[in-house]
Amino acid sequence: MTSIILSIALGLLFAAAALVLVRVYLGPTNLDRALSLDVLIVIVTGIIATQILRIDDVGALPIMVVFSLTGFVGSLSVARFMARKEDES
Repeated sequence: MTSIILSIALGLLFAAAALVLVRVYLGPTNLDRALSLDVLIVIVTGIIATQILRIDDVGALPIMVVFSLTGFVGSLSVARFMARKEDES
């Protein structure tokens, strides 16, 4: 039963990732694209977490932690860059 639920969750996460990639492609501004990539990082982290639950192996847990921390630092960098860019305008 839990395998079916996790499979459905994976399918929904992949569908969300596909929609976010469309948003990255269509996003009218760079800030929209940066926000979409941040959401994509969260979705990929969710996919990794779901796979950890499905396989019942915590070997990918450090990868998930590093990936989410990298996404967090990247989001902060983009936010600071955009704030500095607006101050100059």
